[in-house]
Amino acid sequence: MRVNPRGEPAAGVDGRVEVRYRPGGKIYRAGARNLETDPEAEVISDAAAAGPSAAPGEASAPAPLPADALIVYTDGACTGNPGPMGVGVVILDGRERKEVSEYLGHGTNNIAELTAIVRALELCPKDRTVVVHSDSAYALGLLGKAWTAQANQKLVEKMRALGRQFSDLRLVKVAGHSGVSENERCDQLARDAITRGK
Repeated sequence: MRVNPRGEPAAGVDGRVEVRYRPGGKIYRAGARNLETDPEAEVISDAAAAGPSAAPGEASAPAPLPADALIVYTDGACTGNPGPMGVGVVILDGRERKEVSEYLGHGTNNIAELTAIVRALELCPKDRTVVVHSDSAYALGLLGKAWTAQANQKLVEKMRALGRQFSDLRLVKVAGHSGVSENERCDQLARDAITRGK
């Protein structure tokens, strides 16, 4: 678990703490209230936590979130695939909250997922740390892992061009329909948009 200099859980502005279950393992983000103190805990460096699998020169772990980071959730929905599409976006800026619910017309679920991220990136200031949460491995892979786009190339390039404008853009994959409250809210916003559009 990432800790602050006092040895306490280093929660980001979203209340979550970075956790690895083993050195070199995947980083998870857990709610601080769901963590317990280990009486036999030891403090290890970020490099040791990254494990031997980290490539030379590769960052061992993401930098801690600045206090003014924007926490963003996005989701796209489609009734039928293809069918009527909608997007939902939630942007959390400290105690301020912005929600977007937009009907897109007829298309595919992938178009809706990509467009949701595009809308979020269009709304966020480029000089702030932005953490985008999405349940779409497809959209996140195209944005953050340089996957090859087989379809929707113009939309993918627009998303990537927006992403390149940010000084610190972080992507987080969340499980869909698993009780992640802001992800569930985005799904509802997207479905509400479809209902209104119909």
